[in-house]
Amino acid sequence: MKDVHAMAPAHGRLELHRVGVRGVKKPLVVQRPDRSVTLTASFAVAVDLPSTRKGSDLSRNAELLAEVVDWTAQRPVESLESACSTIARELLVRHPYAKDAEVRAEADYFARRGISPTRQSLEDFRLYAEAVARREGPDSISLARTIGAEAVGMTACPCAMETAREKLTKEFPLLADPSLKDLPIVTHNQRNRTRLDLELPEGVDVEVDDILSTIESAQSSPTYAILKRGDEADVVLTAHRHPKFVEDVMRDLLASLPARFPALPDSVGVRVVTVSEESIHKYDVTSSHRTVLGDLRAPPG
Repeated sequence: MKDVHAMAPAHGRLELHRVGVRGVKKPLVVQRPDRSVTLTASFAVAVDLPSTRKGSDLSRNAELLAEVVDWTAQRPVESLESACSTIARELLVRHPYAKDAEVRAEADYFARRGISPTRQSLEDFRLYAEAVARREGPDSISLARTIGAEAVGMTACPCAMETAREKLTKEFPLLADPSLKDLPIVTHNQRNRTRLDLELPEGVDVEVDDILSTIESAQSSPTYAILKRGDEADVVLTAHRHPKFVEDVMRDLLASLPARFPALPDSVGVRVVTVSEESIHKYDVTSSHRTVLGDLRAPPG
């Protein structure tokens, strides 16, 4: 049977950086030290394509995903990013003409959260993982890995809060009493979505629960599925006692990383995206930043 993929393309000088498949959904069983978790993961896998080939052998990608992921019920993987790493390395074996292989995965993740120990449920989060394998020589492959997560919380606007305080003080002069300076005042709230990705060298791992806790601590308040009336008041008061711009969420998260992850090397890359879904505006507010842990640990100035 003629191998059309291996034929010379019409444009013989154009190498393609990435060719592959995406949107492949699989159940992935992950074995953590304290529990087993089944993730419904969506994978995207790709390799580069030399200028001498018309097409990439895409069926090899699907076969590889089936071989690695479908059997995790019997052979669980250590993490979402470790599965991506295994697949990325093997892609270069299955595609000997390729120099680079990239695997991306995302999955829903549930962790127990609650306003109190008696009011908890499994709250949904989003996990992300990437692995890029690069052929460095005939018998050498380098690997770059990323693990990330997104948490949804809330923020309370500090600008509208202070403006409202000024207006209300004119209406209710008692608010000018210095003892009431820390009294939370009405403001507009927004749902905040923040994603933190950590680019890890080989042999270094991070618990995704630690990533999620880091994100939630940077928001004005977490949000919860189960809230009674008194609980709702507690969440609102917590958020209003910690009013934040989207910029504040970003800076607070970045500033917390050295203490949150003291064992990680300085070379670990950090990517953060935070979005406030505005309540009184017809647009969203976003902030993004990219750095390394070493820069965050460096003294100011």
